[in-house]
Amino acid sequence: MTEHQKSVHEKRGIYLTLPEGLVLVYCQGNSGSMATEVPAEKSGKCQCGTRQAKSILYQILNKEDRREAQCSQQYRGPHCSTGSQGCSCVDRRRVVLKTPEATCRRASEVLLKTLTFIRNLPSFYHLPWEDQLVLIQQNWAPLFVLGMAQEGVDFDLREISAPSLLKKILLNQSLTASNELGSSSLGASLAEVQKMKNLLWKFWDLDISTKEYAYLKGIILFNSGCHVLKCLPYVQTLQREAQQALMEFISTMFNRNLGRFAWILQLITSLQDVDRDAIEELFFRP
Repeated sequence: MTEHQKSVHEKRGIYLTLPEGLVLVYCQGNSGSMATEVPAEKSGKCQCGTRQAKSILYQILNKEDRREAQCSQQYRGPHCSTGSQGCSCVDRRRVVLKTPEATCRRASEVLLKTLTFIRNLPSFYHLPWEDQLVLIQQNWAPLFVLGMAQEGVDFDLREISAPSLLKKILLNQSLTASNELGSSSLGASLAEVQKMKNLLWKFWDLDISTKEYAYLKGIILFNSGCHVLKCLPYVQTLQREAQQALMEFISTMFNRNLGRFAWILQLITSLQDVDRDAIEELFFRP
C-alpha cells in the first residue's frame, strides 16, 4: 500500500489513513461493523498528503496528479525543504527530470569535462593503474556534483508514483507484473536528489572561482579514505598539497579569511554523502 493506504491492524479494528487527512477507524465486533473518522493529527499519522477535500476514491486513483502539483510547489525556491523533519514519507517519494533530454545532455558534458580534467593531471597518471581505477570509482560521484556546480547546471524535477494497490485491484492488473515494471522505472529518491540540489546552491552562494574549483577537484580526487591503494602515502601527499594550495589562495584573495576555507572543506565532506545510485538513476539511466 501507499502512504495514504497504510492500515494498522489492532485487536478490535483497522485504522486506514485517508488522503483528506482523516483516519478511518473500521471496528468489527459481535454486533456488526462501524466506521468513524478521526482527524489525522490526533491519530499521530503523517499529514504529508493533506491538500484538497475530494472524494476518497478519486484521490486514491488520481494521486499522481496530486503529487505532481505538490512537487511543482515544492521546488519553487532554491533552498526548499523536502518535508517535515523526521517524516519518512519523503524517503519513499521518487522523482525524475522534468526536461530529461536537455538536462542529461548537460550532465554528460559535465562528466566528460571531469574526466578530461583527470586525464590532464600528470600526478594522477604517475599512479599505478589499479590506484587510478579505485580513485575514479570511489570519487566520481562527488566530482560530478562539483562539476555540476562549476558549470551552473540546475534542473527541475517531476514527482512520480506507482499505481495504488486499490487501482491495481480495480483495473485487474497483475501485481507481480506491475511491480517488476515499476522497479525498473521508479526514478530517484527525492530525499537524495534534494540533498544534491541543496549542495549545489551552497556552492553557488559562495561564488567559487575557477582556481578554487580546480583545487577542490584535486582534494576530492586524491581522497585517501580507501586504504587499498598501493601508493597510499603518495595519494595522501597529493591531497595535502591541494588543500594547502587552496588555503593559500583563499588567504591571498580573501584577506586571510580562513572561515571560507573551513566552510568549503565542510561542503566537500558533504559531497561524499551524495548517493551515486540517485545520480545514475536521474542522469544516466538509458
